Parts: sequence; C-alpha cells; structure tokens
Amino acid sequence: MRSSVVARVVLGLVVSVMLPAGAAGAGAKAHVITFGKWTSAQWLPATSTEADKPLNIKVRPLIVDGRIKEYVLGVPHEVTERLFVVRRAFRVNDSLPDESTSRWQWQRGGWLLVDRMTGRISAVNLPEYDAFYSAASWYRDYAAYCGVSADGRKIFAIVAQLSRRKAVLKKALSSDAVPDEAAPDSACPAPVWQRNPARVSFERAGSAKETYAVRGHVVDLVNDTEEEEEEAK
Repeated sequence: MRSSVVARVVLGLVVSVMLPAGAAGAGAKAHVITFGKWTSAQWLPATSTEADKPLNIKVRPLIVDGRIKEYVLGVPHEVTERLFVVRRAFRVNDSLPDESTSRWQWQRGGWLLVDRMTGRISAVNLPEYDAFYSAASWYRDYAAYCGVSADGRKIFAIVAQLSRRKAVLKKALSSDAVPDEAAPDSACPAPVWQRNPARVSFERAGSAKETYAVRGHVVDLVNDTEEEEEEAK
C-alpha cells in the first residue's frame, strides 16, 4: 500500500513538471511565411487618362501558413532576422456607379512590416510618403525618400524610422508643385545610403545634393567641408 502511494505521488510530480512545458509548446506555433510566383499585372496610375496605356508591373502573393494574405511587389528589405518590410500591391474596383460590372485594377500601395515569429502583417507609417511619386530606400530600420505634401506643392527630404510615428528628418527640398504629368517615382531618385558613419544623400534634378548624418533619432546636415575631410581620411 505504501509503495503504491509513493508511486502516485512521484507520478503526480512528474506530470506537474511536464505540463507547463507541454502547454508552452502547444501555444508557440511556428509560422511559415513564403512568397508565391511572380505574375505580370497592368498598372494604371490614378493620374492616368483614358488615352494612357497601362504600365507593366510584377506582383506576387505573400503567403502565411499556406494562405495568401497580401500581394506585394519589389524586393523585401530585411530589417532583422525576425522582421522585414515589403511593398504592397492591391486591386481596386474602378467601375462607375452606373456600371453593372466590376473593373478591377492593380495599384501600388505603401509598405508592410512582416513579423516572422507571430505571422503578423502591419502597415508601415511613412509620413508624407506618396505611393505614386516617392521612391523609398531602406537601411536598417530607416526609410529615406522624397515625400510630397497633401496638396502636391512641396517636396520634402524625409527619413522615417519604424519605431517612431514622426519623421526623424523632414526638410523642404522644393516649393515647386509636382506636375500633373509627372512620371512614377519622380519626386526624386531613391536616396543613397552609406554606413560608418550612417549617412543618406538626396538629390533632385536641378538642385544640389544634400547629405545627412543619421545618429539614432537625430539627423544632422553634413556640409561640403565635412564631406571633403571624410573623403581625405
């Protein structure tokens, strides 16, 4: 009798030790994130007229645990081993109220942040980012691009960081309005990054290049003298 009681006590202790580990293992689900095959799509920008021809773009599905969650375009940027960003593509119904059939058209969207551990996909907040005119360049968790004001009358040099809602850098580059016939990604060419020290350069047609040093949440303008000293080292 005594030996059976001892056996039950020992068994109970073993089960109580094993249960938390088992419960934790059941709760931690591994997510599988993959991309599907590239597909050619026709993109007709919102600024296009009836006479304009659609532009060709390549899109592919973003798949989480075997299910298509979003469609994306371009090359993803690895932020950490866990996080990456990629640009979204989506279809919008372009039919008019008096039309009985849907007219689906592809559009370029903003950027998505994907968490490999949780499988979560969230929109990235990029201040003044314009899906038509802005070309973003990523470095670590920073995005540099030329933003456009809501009325299209100003262009800004912007550096945004994933962990901050407000831009780390926002400086007016031009007070010229964006032409209605302007091409995609024409606010300015994608800014150019360099590291050690971290710097980013903006250059618009007809304007001098401006280079900024990025130090955490602080961005400083680098003048020509400082650049010459760095090149001489």
